[in-house]
Amino acid sequence: MPWLPAALKPIAGVRFERHVALCRRIRFAVMAAVNFLDVCISLNIMTDWSVISGHVLEPVAPTRQRRKEARPAELMAAALELFVEKGFAGTRLEDVAARASVSKGTLYLYFDSKEALFKAVVQEGIVPVLEAGAGLVDSFKGSSADLLREMLRVWWQHIGNTHLGGIPKLIISEAGNFPELAAYYNEAVIVRGRNLMRRTLQRGIDAGEFRAVNVEIVIDVIFAPVLMMMIWRYSLGPCCGNAHDPETYLNTHLDLALGGLAAPVAPRQRRKPK
Repeated sequence: MPWLPAALKPIAGVRFERHVALCRRIRFAVMAAVNFLDVCISLNIMTDWSVISGHVLEPVAPTRQRRKEARPAELMAAALELFVEKGFAGTRLEDVAARASVSKGTLYLYFDSKEALFKAVVQEGIVPVLEAGAGLVDSFKGSSADLLREMLRVWWQHIGNTHLGGIPKLIISEAGNFPELAAYYNEAVIVRGRNLMRRTLQRGIDAGEFRAVNVEIVIDVIFAPVLMMMIWRYSLGPCCGNAHDPETYLNTHLDLALGGLAAPVAPRQRRKPK
C-alpha cells in the first residue's frame, strides 16, 4: 500500500488481513449452508417453513434429479425416431445426442454403443407389449376368435401405429449387415410373438372353434399382412400413397383369416319319414 503514510502501513495491513479472513469465513459459511440445503432437497426433507406456515409441503424431486431420471427415455425416443428415419447404419450417436439435446458424452453415460441403444429401444418399447400379450392369453375368457382380434388390435395400437412399427422394416433391410442385431430381435420379439399366436391358435383348435391346421404356417399367414402394412407405411407409403385405413384393413384381414380357420359345421341330419 504505497499510498499510505509509513506509520499507518502496519495498522492498515492488520485490518486488511482481518477483513480477508472474515470474508473467507463468510464465504465458507455460505457454501456450507448451500450444501446443506442441497442435501435436504435431495433427501426430500421437509423444511421448518412448511411447519411454521401450517402447510405440509409435498416432497418434490430436484429438477436436476428428475431430468437425470428421464434422460434414458429421452435418448431412446430420439434414437427410435432416427432409426426409423435413417436406418441403423445411417444413425450416428452424435445425432441421437443432438436430437435429445444432450452431449455425446452424456449419452455414453447410459449407453455404451449404438447396438446397446437399439436393444434398449426394443426392450423398453416392444417387449412390454409382448409380455402384456402373454397375460392376455392367460386370462382371456372369451372365444379364441375374439382373443385373436384383441391381440392384433393391441399390437397395432402399441406397435404398428407408432414409430416402433418402423423397426421390422429396419431389421428386414439391415439384417444381413448386422446379423447379431437381427438374432437379438428374433429372440426378443419374433420368437415371443410366434409363441403367443401359437397358443391362441392351439386354444381354438382344442376348443373346436378352429379346424385342424398347420399352426406354424398359419402363424406366418396371419402375421404377413400386418407386417406388410407396417413395411408399406415406412417405405413406399410416403411416396406412393394408396394407404388403407388401418382399422378397415385389419378387420378385413381378420374376417378372411377367421373364416378360413372356422371349424366346419356338421350338416343336420334329416329325419326319416315314418
